[in-house]
Amino acid sequence: MDAKIQQRVDQLRKEINHHNYRYHALDDPEISDAQFDELMRQLRELEEQHPHLVTPESPTQRVGAPPIQGFAQVKHRQPMLSLANAFNIDELTAWHRRVSNLLGVDAFDMVCELKIDGLAVSLTYEEGRLVQGATRGDGYRGEDVTHNLRTISSIPLALLGVAPGRLEVRGEVFMSKDAFAKLNREREANDEPLYANPRNTAAGSVRQLDPAMTASRNLEIYVYSVGDRDDGGQENGTAADTHWDALEKMRSLGFRISPHNRLCRAIEEVEDYYRRWLEGIHDLPFHADGVVVKINSFQYQEELGFVGREPRWAIAYKFPAEQAVTKLRDIGINVGRTGSLNPFAMLEPVVVGGATVKMATLHNEEDIHRKDIRIGDWVTVERAGEVIPKVVGPVLSRRTEKLPEFKMPSECPICSTEVVKTEDDAQHRCPNATCPAQFFELFKHFVSKGAMNIDGLGEKWCAILIEQGLVKDLADLYYLKREQLLELDRMGEKLVAKIMDNIEASKSRPLSRVLFALGVLHVGSENADLLASRFHGIDEIAQASQEQFTGIQGIGPKIAASIVAHFAVESNRNVIDKLQKAGVKLEREESEEGQSAEPLPLQGQTFCITGALSGMSRSRAQARIKSLGGAAASSVTRKTTYLVVGQNPGSKVATAERLGTEIIDENALLQILDVAAR
Repeated sequence: MDAKIQQRVDQLRKEINHHNYRYHALDDPEISDAQFDELMRQLRELEEQHPHLVTPESPTQRVGAPPIQGFAQVKHRQPMLSLANAFNIDELTAWHRRVSNLLGVDAFDMVCELKIDGLAVSLTYEEGRLVQGATRGDGYRGEDVTHNLRTISSIPLALLGVAPGRLEVRGEVFMSKDAFAKLNREREANDEPLYANPRNTAAGSVRQLDPAMTASRNLEIYVYSVGDRDDGGQENGTAADTHWDALEKMRSLGFRISPHNRLCRAIEEVEDYYRRWLEGIHDLPFHADGVVVKINSFQYQEELGFVGREPRWAIAYKFPAEQAVTKLRDIGINVGRTGSLNPFAMLEPVVVGGATVKMATLHNEEDIHRKDIRIGDWVTVERAGEVIPKVVGPVLSRRTEKLPEFKMPSECPICSTEVVKTEDDAQHRCPNATCPAQFFELFKHFVSKGAMNIDGLGEKWCAILIEQGLVKDLADLYYLKREQLLELDRMGEKLVAKIMDNIEASKSRPLSRVLFALGVLHVGSENADLLASRFHGIDEIAQASQEQFTGIQGIGPKIAASIVAHFAVESNRNVIDKLQKAGVKLEREESEEGQSAEPLPLQGQTFCITGALSGMSRSRAQARIKSLGGAAASSVTRKTTYLVVGQNPGSKVATAERLGTEIIDENALLQILDVAAR
């Protein structure tokens, strides 16, 4: 009997996998949804009756894991590298010419693929079964999200055909426009905040700790390359001479390959493909931000190799930022945690880049006047990638009447204190340290992940604690009583325990984190690290002179003056006293000093970065520099060792040239970091 049941279970799984492949990989189903559901019902019923027959790769086990506590790190066998960008046909042609010269040939085949705006992942199979799924992470290490990726129907749990050994493939997980719209409709009906865009929602869904939540998000995937493979001397079905053939072989194993891929013989065909999708981008069921162009021949790919973290044999040909025209209804003012008055555009709602935009950044009064933006104007709004929507400028041809120039308010819109602006500061500021808006933003910053990291205290609870008078300054947080929190509406025992535990844990944060959390004007995480490395505790910092601060490489007169001014305020000193009495660690530990440690390879070298980096974020680059002993400065001085120049650099280049500072590009930085890390 067991043999017959096993045979039926195997047959059902085979049929279900076949129909999954037809539906997800080929977009050509052979049976109706009802018939598919009936096959799944039969399989579930048999597995419930005979639980010993359940296997991890069974189609019923896509949502079979309980919520997890966190994600383990995964080291990629082959790095998941980034791509260089081309923003126009001249840059694309220049790339093609460079590659032609390196290969010594005039023509070669290229594969064009839409650059889907999603989350890159790695899928590893052993003996044809999915054993691990990981995010891209920093390219070298990602997060193990296997349980979540198993819930995505278009990812095969078991490969079709023969696939011995180990096989790793890479792909892009994304959320379709329809799935995103449906999710937001459901959230709106439940009075929940709406998600901003499909890309962030997909990435967040893959990183959910509960796989059932990931499964509910209707995510999809397109696989675009083979990563690492080891067939133990046997053919595993992916060996190929070209990228195009490898894609077709992956399709035959059950992977979903984009139907929009195209094999091109010349650069003119690539440009035709690009323009076809630039015009038809809104017809796609998903968001794409460009075209990836890859040289088809694996032999040519191997000859070309890499430069830094980028393959020479591929490039991303980016679509231009999406723009729309709408009416500027008003200009609002937000008050930040340092008292800055930040203008923002209040717009007639308009769809830009797949998202409805109602507000956009305006930077400061100087920027508004430079662009001649006026309330009542028709304005061009731009949204590029992950950048916050911004107002590009007015459509002057549509200005039919004389509109008044915008002026910043003379009083704080929250506390009515007279606004101040100094010559060396682009921002107007409210000088009232007790301004409710300032304190709300400061409190949110203080408990945030990068500062004291008090999980459980989100924006809503920060506002409630302030409104209820339970927190009047930052130190009050450490004097909260469990009973006080329990009296708050919708604050249950479990959440109270979590918050109290995290408040207690935050007392041991490193000195640099505490300094950053205090919200001293111009003291970000980078400068907080510099201060913590030079002073033993906050008492020393509070008593230091401006000259002592400017003696630290990376701290200029403006930052030094701000630090001195902060600790000269009596209320700020009172907060420090209360924090000390509450048990918050305000001194550097011996382990932070690193006196007994071996000198790090970049010790004594200072790096300053200007412009956007393509392979990593600026904060990630600075973190790598500091982890290897180097200093990451925000300005170029005579003490700066290297100025790293990215895309669209600023005035720091001229300063570096004047001072004779060595100027390097991103690839040179990566080479320095790679050598130092060995």
